[in-house]
Amino acid sequence: MGFSHEKTIHHFRLTPEGGTIEALATDPSDATSRQEIRTHLGHIAQMFHEGNFNAPMLIHARTPPGVPAMKRLRKEIQYDVQETANGAQVTVSSRNPQAIAAIHQFLRFQIRDHQTGDPLTITDSN
Repeated sequence: MGFSHEKTIHHFRLTPEGGTIEALATDPSDATSRQEIRTHLGHIAQMFHEGNFNAPMLIHARTPPGVPAMKRLRKEIQYDVQETANGAQVTVSSRNPQAIAAIHQFLRFQIRDHQTGDPLTITDSN
């Protein structure tokens, strides 16, 4: 990862259009972690957009569910990075039902594997 796991927290959320990947510095005054998160999530979004999912495969020692379809349907998935007060968030979205299902599989795996406690159900994106 491009930032400390001890100084940050992850969240993964499912939305009707796909979902979000969020990372936050646990200390609001930790400018270094905030910048590392923003740089890392920007890099991850670009890699995913290009169909490169090597980072999650290295972290989890296997291909996460949903990745094969996300690679195949990559031109139908958008990755939008936004800075947040304490880090950044990537909104992953599509209008293609197969792509959305793959995004949901991927995010549910992340929630379980990282044990974030985030809901495994779809929530409103607003």
